[in-house]
Amino acid sequence: MSQPGLISSGFIYEEAPFPECHASTIVESKGTLIAAWFGGTREKHPDVGIWLSRREGGKWTTPVEVANGVESADKRYPTWNPVLFQPNRGPLMLFYKVGPNPDAWWGMVMTSEDGGKTWSKPRRLPDGILGPIKNKPVEMPNGDLLSPTSTEDQGWRVHFERSSDQGKTWQSTGPINDGKQFGAIQPSILFHKDGSLQAMCRSRQGNIVETWSKDQGRTWSPLKASVLPNPNSGTDAVTLKDGRQLLVYNHTTTTPGRWGGPRSPLNVAVSSDGATWQAALVLESEPGEFSYPAVIQTADGLVHITYTWKRKKVRHVVVDPAKLQTKEMKGGAWPE
Repeated sequence: MSQPGLISSGFIYEEAPFPECHASTIVESKGTLIAAWFGGTREKHPDVGIWLSRREGGKWTTPVEVANGVESADKRYPTWNPVLFQPNRGPLMLFYKVGPNPDAWWGMVMTSEDGGKTWSKPRRLPDGILGPIKNKPVEMPNGDLLSPTSTEDQGWRVHFERSSDQGKTWQSTGPINDGKQFGAIQPSILFHKDGSLQAMCRSRQGNIVETWSKDQGRTWSPLKASVLPNPNSGTDAVTLKDGRQLLVYNHTTTTPGRWGGPRSPLNVAVSSDGATWQAALVLESEPGEFSYPAVIQTADGLVHITYTWKRKKVRHVVVDPAKLQTKEMKGGAWPE
């Protein structure tokens, strides 16, 4: 069934030298779309590296490995959760994590001056700074970079990190929650017309949880449950140029299982105030894992979404937000 606003949907690659993939990220840099993800035998396996593809001539290039966790001839760690980010000034940035598991991983960053064709030597972030944990940083009006992050070693806790010198140095807010009432990770940052910020987070409690900042991200309100469900799976969101908020997430409430609840369907919702959400698109509805979306709006106004497709491929969807036809979600239920 056709859906207004949905322009195209296809895979970034059909075949790859790795059996599984996850945690994609997408960015526009120098007029080019670039996507990355982690790929290997399976999540947490030492052979998992960061793979990247560029959109050239209307097609995605063959994926190449741009980073891995090799430390020596006999020691290699898995890599995790790449995040691509293009500041208004300076090079393209690729953040990722290295380590045996999310309790003990550390943050890394690489940069590219040529839109992702070539990359600098990886640099380890300072102790206590992980970089963006799954979703992209944002650039504040004063030029500061604000990075949404989280930790899992002492309960699931949300943090934010700030850089005032284009990523050379970072300061952390520390955790904004204790991990008990809400176990929350992987925030996305949204801008509102009154100057406030909103962060939407994955949680273990069956809902997307949110927090707000009135001082440009220096302090944040206590976490509270939003009206939207979350089956313990990653989400992403972006503030559109017209001021609306667009969110990609799994609209399902069941939360048991190895990776949380069923990671299907995968949905797009839109809001004008961050509180009331309208149903917009169903990207996937069949059984299977469709998860960990990343979303951006490019200079031409189109929205680009990437996500995990059954842990086998990365799907890329293009949306025209001006043509979306939204419907009310009564009682938090997705409309038929």
